[in-house]
Amino acid sequence: MADSTLVFIVLGLTLAAFVWGRFRYDLVALAALLGSVMLGLVPGEEAFLGFGHPAVITVAAVLVLSRGFERSGVVDVIADQVLRVGERLFLQLLVLTGTVVVLSGIMNNVGALALLLPVAMRLAREHDASPSILLMPLAFGSLLGGLTTLIGTPPNIIIASYRGNLTGENFGMFSFFPVGATVAVVGLAFIVLLGWRLTPKRAGKATTEAMFDTASYTLELAVGEDAKAVGWTLSDLQRELEETIPVLAVVRDDKRRAGHAFHGQLREGDILLVEAGPEEMKLLEDKAGLTLGTEPDEADAEATREEATGGDGENEDGKGKKEKKEKKEKKEKKEKKEKKAFDTEGLQLVEAVVRNDSMMINRTVIQLRLHNQFGLHLVAVARDGGRLKQRLRDIRFRAGDVLLLQGGESELSESLATLGCLPLAKRDLNLGQPRLLLVSVAIFAAAILAMVAGLLPAAVALSTAALTSLLVGVLPLREAYQAIDGPVIVLLGAMIPVGQALETSGGAGLVAEGMLSLGSGWPVVVTLVGLFLLSMVLSNVINNAAAALLMAPIAASLASGFDASADPFLMVVAVSASSAFLTPIGHQSNTLVMGPGGYRFGDYWKLGLPLSLVVLAVAIPMILLVWPL
Repeated sequence: MADSTLVFIVLGLTLAAFVWGRFRYDLVALAALLGSVMLGLVPGEEAFLGFGHPAVITVAAVLVLSRGFERSGVVDVIADQVLRVGERLFLQLLVLTGTVVVLSGIMNNVGALALLLPVAMRLAREHDASPSILLMPLAFGSLLGGLTTLIGTPPNIIIASYRGNLTGENFGMFSFFPVGATVAVVGLAFIVLLGWRLTPKRAGKATTEAMFDTASYTLELAVGEDAKAVGWTLSDLQRELEETIPVLAVVRDDKRRAGHAFHGQLREGDILLVEAGPEEMKLLEDKAGLTLGTEPDEADAEATREEATGGDGENEDGKGKKEKKEKKEKKEKKEKKEKKAFDTEGLQLVEAVVRNDSMMINRTVIQLRLHNQFGLHLVAVARDGGRLKQRLRDIRFRAGDVLLLQGGESELSESLATLGCLPLAKRDLNLGQPRLLLVSVAIFAAAILAMVAGLLPAAVALSTAALTSLLVGVLPLREAYQAIDGPVIVLLGAMIPVGQALETSGGAGLVAEGMLSLGSGWPVVVTLVGLFLLSMVLSNVINNAAAALLMAPIAASLASGFDASADPFLMVVAVSASSAFLTPIGHQSNTLVMGPGGYRFGDYWKLGLPLSLVVLAVAIPMILLVWPL
């Protein structure tokens, strides 16, 4: 069997696995690499050279620098200004989306979105609006901004490196800017003026209470004299129930202790503040003997209404001493009850969205040992904008899930970062170091100048900047390693040799010949449009970096067939591979906003399709203008 045929079989199976989504894309890519080696398509001694490829090193360095911007407080300064925009939706969209477009050009576009996502959620909450109107434009804006510079998105880095192998000269830092900036500005105008009207309006999802409905599930359970739970620890309680039912707090002697920090034994008279539904309530009663705490009675309700309204307006002298005494007793009773009432404020409840690279994906709370290992209680999970009603222990987490978690304030930030979750509700969890803001910016600017002046290759300049940031304390070493997106690095390192095999086996040439024969009677621009559409469709069903890796050799073969410059063909792939606007799985930015925005799979194309057509209509003429055939 010909090598080209074997390559097509491997790539066909790889693409099918990417679309299926049963296995993580980094594992699929690694399987494709090893399969190619076993079939003789990739020499064994060159199998892992992709992990040292300049594109992989550059992506890793950019991820570290992006985290450094976050840590130093650069983005916090920007976020503070964005929050002052006011209540006009047009200005909110313009400032939010425009800001993410600019940030995505100077840092990884997923990182830029992750930093502004909590800002958008806060804006929606402060103005009692649905975040669904803001989040999809924000995600698409991050993709548009990534088009503007070399480091904005992995496809640009891949295409620049491929051009270096092809011609001996890489695309520079701002080679993408004329085309990318024009596309980004036109795309931004379309989104802000018209496109946002095509986003679904998911009402009532802007607050934690609306998404999770926590108040209606918060119960006070008393440990009675005969309760089986007397003498149990909370761990004993969970084991006996065979269910992870979050205990938010334990109240003893009118003092409240957070559930995650309570390690003692339960005593008679303790009150447990629990998040539970009717089924869990029955379980707690049957297996632990816990009973509902005292409910407010009608007298309390009456006292509350009278206090709120200032009384019924009648003359006090005409009521008599008896009524006056009864009102006083009601008030005293109400105050006594209030002394024993406990709310969730101060318990450090936080919303977080599961990132694409999270260790939680496809795992349950029991497998993760969320409480024992990370000190976190899972209170609720929302998916597609609504709270999941199934048992918490049975839920397998997906990218984009929104979690309601409880934990100690000092540990929350580190635990969420380790798990791969992005906090939504508590922006203050980001521990910034504003004193290093200027240092961080100066290091990055020096790297850019070295690249522009041709003093250092991009991979070397950015790696030096990342190392310098670590040495001067902008970013701790542990956070730097956490910032490096392992699955993306493995994907790139594994797929680079497979993409090269597509070229060396003649497979890319066969695809190019097919496209050439179909477009032989048409102008070259028609073939460019076809290349754009093919690459764009591919990027919507697989990772955009993988799409760029596979399409780059095809683009080069097409250019050779037309006896034209490879630059416009490669630029078409760079733009189209980053135009994954049609599905939530095409790009991490799209997945990140799916849960918080309450979007469904079919929502994306409503705005994504017209935006894709706008990008196509603007990009092709600009590419031919800046990079002539």
